[in-house]
Amino acid sequence: MADPNVIVGLGEVLWDLLPDGARFGGAPANFACSSQQVAQGRYSTAMASAVGKDALGDTALQELRQRGVDISCVAQNDYPTGQVHVSLDENGKASYRFEDNCAWDNLTWTDEWNRLAASTAAVCFGSLGQRCEPSRHVIRRFVESTPTDSLRIFDINLRWPFVNDQAVLDSLERTNVLKLSDEELPYLAKLCQFEGSPETVLHSLATRYQLRQVALTCGEDGALFWSHGKVFRSAGINTNVVDTIGAGDAFTATMAVGLLDGMEPQALVEQACRVAAYVCSQSGATPPIPL
Repeated sequence: MADPNVIVGLGEVLWDLLPDGARFGGAPANFACSSQQVAQGRYSTAMASAVGKDALGDTALQELRQRGVDISCVAQNDYPTGQVHVSLDENGKASYRFEDNCAWDNLTWTDEWNRLAASTAAVCFGSLGQRCEPSRHVIRRFVESTPTDSLRIFDINLRWPFVNDQAVLDSLERTNVLKLSDEELPYLAKLCQFEGSPETVLHSLATRYQLRQVALTCGEDGALFWSHGKVFRSAGINTNVVDTIGAGDAFTATMAVGLLDGMEPQALVEQACRVAAYVCSQSGATPPIPL
């Protein structure tokens, strides 16, 4: 078998319903699309998810295909394609209201998923895609089926009221790279009963769950990146924020490619912050990224 070389977005595919119209999205889908751009052909990208047998599902598959993302593990099932109602505040920060019982809530395992898992170099999954048990089980199985040396990235991506403490803890047990935001840190610190500075909490998380890396994004203040016992910092980058949709996913995608490339931690976190800041300056989750 060839060396694993596929970067996989695992979980929800949906449409962001913004004031100015519908846009393709979902954190794992954004991750896959951004990874395809950042990788510049060094790695393949794929999506593992489901959409409905409806117009939005057909268009979602077309969007992924046009972005160079493999869709052999994106099923079309009998549930509606996911939708989320997005509102933006005066600073371009997004808030979300999700439709229930969508296609991505009802993932099913196939032999094709097994083949994709075996060829995975990096997979990114979150907590939202595990809000329903059918998908939670399939997502866990996929992560566990990837090669032991692959990057298993848990981008926690909390979306209330769909936060399940046990699903988060189970995901931490299965991951080796964690990404979270400064807004999510207090929740996770309380859940794991950790106290102290952000740096201390990152170290505690890495130690308990045997993580290779932990990334903490801090919005306009940049990011912290814990790697093998050391913390690296990137300052925030001044940008004219249009909206924040997809910025965190672009950060995670850049981090994933950087880790696969063996990039030095300081250079990696700075590059990830630059890409995320650029996405904030554009409308939509997956704009063309100049590299």
